[in-house]
Amino acid sequence: MEKILIVEDDAGISDFVKLELDHEGFETCVAATGREALEKFESFSPDLILLDVMLPELSGLEVLRRIRKNSNVPVIMVTARGETYDRVNGLDAGADDYLPKPFEIEELLARMRAVLRRVNATAGAPSVLKNRDLVMSIESMKVTLKGDELTLSKTEFMMLKLFLEKMNQVLTRDQIIDAVWGEGHYIDENTIDVYVGYLRSKIDQAAGEDYIKTVRGMGYKMIDGSGN
Repeated sequence: MEKILIVEDDAGISDFVKLELDHEGFETCVAATGREALEKFESFSPDLILLDVMLPELSGLEVLRRIRKNSNVPVIMVTARGETYDRVNGLDAGADDYLPKPFEIEELLARMRAVLRRVNATAGAPSVLKNRDLVMSIESMKVTLKGDELTLSKTEFMMLKLFLEKMNQVLTRDQIIDAVWGEGHYIDENTIDVYVGYLRSKIDQAAGEDYIKTVRGMGYKMIDGSGN
């Protein structure tokens, strides 16, 4: 039975979500403030967190940042509809997905299952990925280039992980969107180009050689230096 921590200061919403998730067979726990969320995270050890952005005492983004210092537990941020700034900052701070209010319980369940599937699918994957002088530790979310640690956002980390897992394979922008943000998300394709630019500035330029190659008219691929 998977354990879900519901962090929501609106009792009407949290009671409804808890009732539905209990009915679906999840074990649930509720926190109404940012500080309570951190306490419940330690004592309850959830498999997934539903985290509202607007909370008393500590914001959802601050709660997420503190959790991400020592845990990769899946987090779905819940935001006010249209608050693009909160969604982008939530994803960059380490959220696995976001859901705007108001939402249908069916959509919430679908997103939860998608995130949990992605987590379970990587459970038996290699803990370290390498390409030449680039080394990624999955568990610690640490990336080094020639021994120097790189500072990456969660989105950059997930995109780089995908490239390393699919070495020498061409990835279309749609494939990248589905893998990093999840199926069914609308992400402007130009966003992919922007994030690839970020990775190149931190990796290719620093290394003085190409790691990520543009395949004109198709997408991008990580090359291993053998000329592929």
